[in-house]
Amino acid sequence: MADSPTLSITLLGAGQEVGRSCCVLRYRGKTIVCDAGVHPAYSGMASLPFIDELDWSTVDAILITHFHLDHAAALTYIMEKTNFRDGKGKVYMTHPTKAVHKFMMQDFVRMSSSSSDALFTPLEMSMSLSSIIPVSAHQLILPCPGVSFTPYHAGHVLGACMYLIDIAGLKILYTGDYSREEDRHLVKAEVPPTRPDVLIVESTYGVQTLEGREEKELRFTSLVHSIIRRGGHVLLPTFALGRAQELLLILDEYWKKHPDLHNVPIYYASNLARKCMAVYQTYIHTMNANIRSRFAKRDNPFVFKHISNLPQPRGWERKIAEGPPCVVLASPGFLQTGPSRELLELWAPDPRNGLIITGYSIEGTLARDIMNEPEEILSLKGHTISRKLSVDYISFSAHVDYSQNSEFIEQVKAQHVVLVHGEATAMGRLRAAMAARFKDRDEDVKIHTPRNLEELELSFRGERVAKAIGTLASKPPQENDIISGLLVSKDYSYTLLDPRDLRDFAGLSTCIVTQRQRVALGVGWDLVRWHLEGMFGKVEDGFDKDGVRTLRVMGVVDLKHTAEHELTLEWDSSASNDMIADSTLTLITGIDTSPASVKLTSQPCAHAHPHADSKNESSYTRIQILAEFLENHFGEVELHMPDTTGEDQHDHEQDEDANRDPALILRVDEADAHINLVTLVVTCTSETLRKRIETVLDMAVSTISSLTELFKTSAPMMNEEGAVDKAMQKYPSQQLSDELTANVESETKPPPQDAAAPSESEGTVEVA
Repeated sequence: MADSPTLSITLLGAGQEVGRSCCVLRYRGKTIVCDAGVHPAYSGMASLPFIDELDWSTVDAILITHFHLDHAAALTYIMEKTNFRDGKGKVYMTHPTKAVHKFMMQDFVRMSSSSSDALFTPLEMSMSLSSIIPVSAHQLILPCPGVSFTPYHAGHVLGACMYLIDIAGLKILYTGDYSREEDRHLVKAEVPPTRPDVLIVESTYGVQTLEGREEKELRFTSLVHSIIRRGGHVLLPTFALGRAQELLLILDEYWKKHPDLHNVPIYYASNLARKCMAVYQTYIHTMNANIRSRFAKRDNPFVFKHISNLPQPRGWERKIAEGPPCVVLASPGFLQTGPSRELLELWAPDPRNGLIITGYSIEGTLARDIMNEPEEILSLKGHTISRKLSVDYISFSAHVDYSQNSEFIEQVKAQHVVLVHGEATAMGRLRAAMAARFKDRDEDVKIHTPRNLEELELSFRGERVAKAIGTLASKPPQENDIISGLLVSKDYSYTLLDPRDLRDFAGLSTCIVTQRQRVALGVGWDLVRWHLEGMFGKVEDGFDKDGVRTLRVMGVVDLKHTAEHELTLEWDSSASNDMIADSTLTLITGIDTSPASVKLTSQPCAHAHPHADSKNESSYTRIQILAEFLENHFGEVELHMPDTTGEDQHDHEQDEDANRDPALILRVDEADAHINLVTLVVTCTSETLRKRIETVLDMAVSTISSLTELFKTSAPMMNEEGAVDKAMQKYPSQQLSDELTANVESETKPPPQDAAAPSESEGTVEVA
């Protein structure tokens, strides 16, 4: 069983841009959404992903990779202000991510509530938090039938994960933001043990290669120290969580080693960071070995000796600016609003001060613009401010650079690679570089760079395997064997069962529905039989277990003479049996108005029904018709009878199987064809002639066989003493073969298969 299902990938955000990550996966009727963030360069509704392009009630699961706003801040809006709540979708994120997400959203609501374009209220935020399901790394989750996913460590920030998603057997790895470099407190991203079919990976830095951790830490601390020596203030715009904790660990260690700096304060201007520090201390076990070993020695690395949280009374920024040299980590990292923006405006005119950009800056933000060192900047109030402070960029952004990203992509070995979370230029360069690497290795890996709302469709052709279990698996099948059973489909996996094993292996049970229908009978029993034989051929006549006279039609429908003027139809319900019962009922109800009935009851019938007669004279007629069919198509036909004298048996041992059955022999263009009248197998020296004869033979058998003979095809009808049963799979006329054998063999044959047994079990399917 093979099919070509299509995976649809639509980016509602982060398509050839950085921000508002939101990736929609559709496959086999399932919809999974990865991340739901806002764009930091915009505000209000403009910052959201293109959420109107999706019917959120159809979403089965939303997976959040980490707590950063550009990956998670739109989640509350989607959960509370779209029709997502009308569906059955669930939301998942790791335990640390949920803990920090709560504080991030509280701060986000507080900052946006002062403006007129707030996306949601504190109440809506609280309601959405209660519906989020926390998960652990390496935990297998099954959100709905046919879908499962497993989170793996992604580095980047505390609790960040990548998701290996399995939808009906198709595996998709969505990385989110990830880092392959172990820093002071986080583990590096893992490579999942299972090879995915599709890799959706970030491309933030394109083909840039960043300096090593030790080199950039040295350059960073040296730069901070030089600004302090010249009497200036150091501004480090960072987000409250993530890279800020890494910078605090670096600065605290550097201050310990330099006593001359002990009188220089380091401030952390973020109430949010203070709240979340407890979360970091709670989830020490998810961090790297260095942090865990220090914590085990009762040395909590997040209890800083030289760093203090800055109280923020009214006008604190000016007091800091007018005070002695210091280092301030302030949020947000993009310098759009808040403490970092206010300190920048105060410190910008003084050349002694310094600004160090430590993370990735999104296009359209002040952090990106000021890296070009403009002479003036625009204040929040619209005034121009002279910029004389120094501006430096040292990336501590926990994103992969080109060397790490390319190595990861090659290790994963996905058939399709989809680049997201990168600006168009950087993404295009990465795509070209990776395409060249795969071409040199002669690997057929397709790389895609979809834009927002551009639907990417990927087709996969795969085999669907049905596993035979229970009784069917007890005997290994041989080549060309037909295995019959119940095909059970559950969560896109297929199992083949014997109906008797259904209760044990599937928790289900089978039943047979027996239908009965009474019909008023206004004609004689023999007339009913005569009409049935005319329609269906041979009809079995006998008595049931209660002694009621019964006619059996096509082996499945019983007509019982239950009263003097009443017939009862009885059959086991199935699609084919119901059809036979309907035709039988129609025939019976029309007997009394049939012209043939009138003629038959007024004078004896002058003709026979050969389909209802299995005696030798009927069989001779069939042989004659079969021979005439062949003669009209191929010319003279010769009847070959088996040699029953036993003479020269030893000399002809190799031809025994061919000679012991009656056969028809014909010759066309010096090619001889031999047709076994028992098995109806054609042997011929010419393959083309053999196929022509088989086609004509098929038409002949269909013409001379009755409906009953065509329907009952489940068992072989030939048995010979001392020999195996003849297989009758190619043609349905088994009764014909039985009759032909009776004409040419004198010994007694076993009776035909008991017509009372059904030809196949209810609900049975065949899988070739």
